[in-house]
Amino acid sequence: MDRQKFEQRCAIKFCVKLGEFATVTYEILQRAYGEHSLSRGHVIRLHKSFLEGRETVEDEPRAGRPSTSKTDDNVERVRSLVRSDRRLTLRMISSKLNLNRFTVHQVLTQDLDMRKVCAKIVPKNLTTEQKANRRDMCLDLLDRLDREPKFFSRVITGDESWILEYDPETKRQIREWHTANSPRPKKARMSKSKIKSMLISFFFDSRGIVHKEFVPSGQTVNQTFYREVLERLRKGVASVQPGIARTWTLHHDNAPSHTAVSSNEFLAEKIIPVVPQPPIRRILVPVTSFYSPGSKTTLKGAILVLWIISRRA
Repeated sequence: MDRQKFEQRCAIKFCVKLGEFATVTYEILQRAYGEHSLSRGHVIRLHKSFLEGRETVEDEPRAGRPSTSKTDDNVERVRSLVRSDRRLTLRMISSKLNLNRFTVHQVLTQDLDMRKVCAKIVPKNLTTEQKANRRDMCLDLLDRLDREPKFFSRVITGDESWILEYDPETKRQIREWHTANSPRPKKARMSKSKIKSMLISFFFDSRGIVHKEFVPSGQTVNQTFYREVLERLRKGVASVQPGIARTWTLHHDNAPSHTAVSSNEFLAEKIIPVVPQPPIRRILVPVTSFYSPGSKTTLKGAILVLWIISRRA
């Protein structure tokens, strides 16, 4: 116990023996210890307990958590428990170790220098072999660019994407400028339309769109349908980009319809080379990682007239 607190408790007991009132005892302590004196409530409680027969001036034994629980032993207990299960909450750690939640928080943040973080979501955890394969493919592409700086000017890329008839605007899109006193605008909640169509997304190169089409209603993008799309794409390249009709290179992802045997046979038969797609490397798919999200954001909240026209046609 702090020496000054011990002395004041002795003084309170002495005043009780003299028959002084609790308020008089508090005033005496105020004159003797000033700002370091015990609080009025604390003095009154101790005065009453001494009147009722309390003899000791030390803290009475009590059950529960100790008043000072941030010890080296408890720090080690918290560290061991957190290492066994890093998803434990402050409440769970406090309950398991019989410690105050505030103390547990101090131990975690100050003594152990920890903070709770979310897991980083990745498309897929790659194996060592897949990582090596991805590295080799990327190195090959870099080497190809060193030898042919204009290689990507001959690459045509594309992918599938769902297009909704109506897609509600995002919160960022509906933001408005208002003063602090102006009422906040209200907007009824809207859901996405149930009517949607899959777009064999724009096949394009560095100069622009080469070919685009919608998938007929009820049709799945399987290897047979995708082979027909590739045939139409080949004809589209000949009419839209005749300069690279014999030298263009296709780039698509590793979807089952893209890597199917019939699709590969068609590309080999027509002598159309394919840029290798490393596993889970979306940065090499402009349609998926850049073009489609941007175009869909622009179209949010609008009826897709192009889709309606194509359906009526």
